[in-house]
Amino acid sequence: MSTAILAKRSVLVDRLGATSVWASALYVVAATALIAGAAQIQIPMWPVPITGQTFAILVVGASLGLVRAVIASSLYLALAVAGLPVLAPTPKGGHITGLAALTAPTTGYLFGFIMASIVLGWLAERQWDRKVLKAVVAFLLAEVIIYAVGVPWLATYLAQAGAQTPVADAFTYGLTPFIVGDLIKAALAAAILPLSWKLVNRKQG
Repeated sequence: MSTAILAKRSVLVDRLGATSVWASALYVVAATALIAGAAQIQIPMWPVPITGQTFAILVVGASLGLVRAVIASSLYLALAVAGLPVLAPTPKGGHITGLAALTAPTTGYLFGFIMASIVLGWLAERQWDRKVLKAVVAFLLAEVIIYAVGVPWLATYLAQAGAQTPVADAFTYGLTPFIVGDLIKAALAAAILPLSWKLVNRKQG
């Protein structure tokens, strides 16, 4: 593989020292912790709370690249299934854990995080996170993917719960309240990633 191709596929954490398996593992663990921490920052709503998770997924996907980002987002879901309280708190203050994490109204969004990580990581390896305009497109695409998985899942959940208009309700409760906030998250991430690249390139010459 040529040096040009290697440089093209380098992502931010590679420039920050993720040059070994152990260093990459540390970044994956840190990224998983970031997603879990962002889940605790929330505005309680039912059935889907407003949290900082989407922003964390954008940053993780673009910073880690495809493989590491997918591992981090998958590990996050795996920790919830294993019983750790890493998901956003419920309106009653508890956490969904265990196999219930795979049947909750928000489960589709969790799988959407993994799908978005694939796309974001792939685009980051092709330098879409280094220029603001391309970064905005990448992050908006990732958010579309999250809702493309999350909203149909929520509609199915609501239908099984007996909702009269599950599809309309899924859009009402699972998409509409998040549009403005996610546009802001995409814009913020699209400012942070290119700026981070500029700082790293300037420091490393």
